[in-house]
Amino acid sequence: MVAYGTKLVAGVTPGREGEKVWDVPVYNTISSALKKHGPIDVTITFVPAPSLKGAVIEALNEGIENIIMPVERVPLHDVLEIIAQAKRANAMLLGPGSMGVISPGKAVAGWIGGAEEVAKDAFRPGNVGVISRSGGQTATVCWNVCRENLGISTAVHIGTESILGSTAAEILPLFEKDEETHGVAMFGEIGGVMEEEVAEIIKERKYTKPLIIYIAGRSLPSGIRFSHASAIIDGGRGSVESKVKALKEAGAHVVDTPGQIGPTVKKVLSR
Repeated sequence: MVAYGTKLVAGVTPGREGEKVWDVPVYNTISSALKKHGPIDVTITFVPAPSLKGAVIEALNEGIENIIMPVERVPLHDVLEIIAQAKRANAMLLGPGSMGVISPGKAVAGWIGGAEEVAKDAFRPGNVGVISRSGGQTATVCWNVCRENLGISTAVHIGTESILGSTAAEILPLFEKDEETHGVAMFGEIGGVMEEEVAEIIKERKYTKPLIIYIAGRSLPSGIRFSHASAIIDGGRGSVESKVKALKEAGAHVVDTPGQIGPTVKKVLSR
């Protein structure tokens, strides 16, 4: 994050106040960091799963409104409590299991993009927003778009757990308001109803820009868990067929392979 140019002002690890990491000062508490640096917009909770609830609630209590949670396998009741408190605080959560957010050429929050040189190659500035349910495939989608001589406004990995702080249907209206974003590419998966929710907000005109989407897991039978905690078909719900039907009826552009995302984005945005 520091190498990419993100304005990273502080780290928080109890018992390590006074140290520096990559020339960034470390504090025992968020309160101590705020007293020194003033308001902080975003925090990334690089903590083990059992410690996540305490870290997030501390951030919420200190008024931080954007929280990225990279860790996976968080106890379900902790996630529910975290989300409930965030809604009361009108704060935005990404994750659990989110690789983070990147606005190419501006900043990165989380470990999305990897090393600086890799991030600059796979994530180039432009006008295409990206939403992904897969951390690794976030980079693949962005690279696929960029190889068509397009670029990325902002890429968001929403996380991998069965219950998430923010869904794709909640992120898309933010891209709707973003003047730099002319359309969105999305990597979806089987399981859950997230893509059906996306279709609903398109129908409701809460998102009106082009959406190009690929849904992974077409060949898997019902009841098989695929990749992430959220990717499991149950009783016919969450199948590729139901998602594709809903999205096409709403006017989204559904592609059959990840490699078709970039060319389709280029074709649609050139109209």
